Amino acid sequence: MQEIVPSLLSADFSKLEAEIRSAESAGATRLHLDVMDGHFVPNLTFGPIIIKAIRKLTQLHLETHLMIEHAEKYLDHFIDAGSDTVLVHVESSDNVVRDLAHIRNRGKKAGLVINPPTDFSALEPYFDYLDHLLVMTVNPGFGGQTMITEALQKVVKAQFYQQERNFLTQIDGGVNFDTVRIAAKSGVNLLVAGSAFFSNNNHEKAFRELTGQLNNQQL
Repeated sequence: MQEIVPSLLSADFSKLEAEIRSAESAGATRLHLDVMDGHFVPNLTFGPIIIKAIRKLTQLHLETHLMIEHAEKYLDHFIDAGSDTVLVHVESSDNVVRDLAHIRNRGKKAGLVINPPTDFSALEPYFDYLDHLLVMTVNPGFGGQTMITEALQKVVKAQFYQQERNFLTQIDGGVNFDTVRIAAKSGVNLLVAGSAFFSNNNHEKAFRELTGQLNNQQL
């Protein structure tokens, strides 16, 4: 399975409900929600209150990517707001097993994120505890960056563990009409697309074209 996941970081929040409806109409089954605190990454976005509002607007699977320090203090807030998957960074957690176990114990999918400079070996102790692995293909903090294609090798390496442990792999960063096919060759399951989806005037067309690239179709 390979699927495009729209990222609301690139949506127009002045018409948020319409943007979400466009993702639903296009055929998306998930929405990616980037939470940034201005400390772990140099940008500030939204918190649980906005996610709670988004939850009221859609039944799509909400995957919440916590780019924040001390994420363990806020896990319940984001779970209670309606997140279906909660993703924490291996670089920011002081106890990854504890955080992933807490998310799972609350009945949600537990995800782990790794940044481009971090070596793959940082993930290896945790594959038994996660449902979702997100490989950043840009340095986190801002949308619209160029994909760091070397990071895709982490997805390739993860497939050895994925065969036995049944977790999803995902990439986030620089996915567009020029890079989506290259990224798909890594075997990744989910590809986050922000600007390529929401900056396009015709969201459904953009989704079809990106999905067509995944399927090696010419649309």
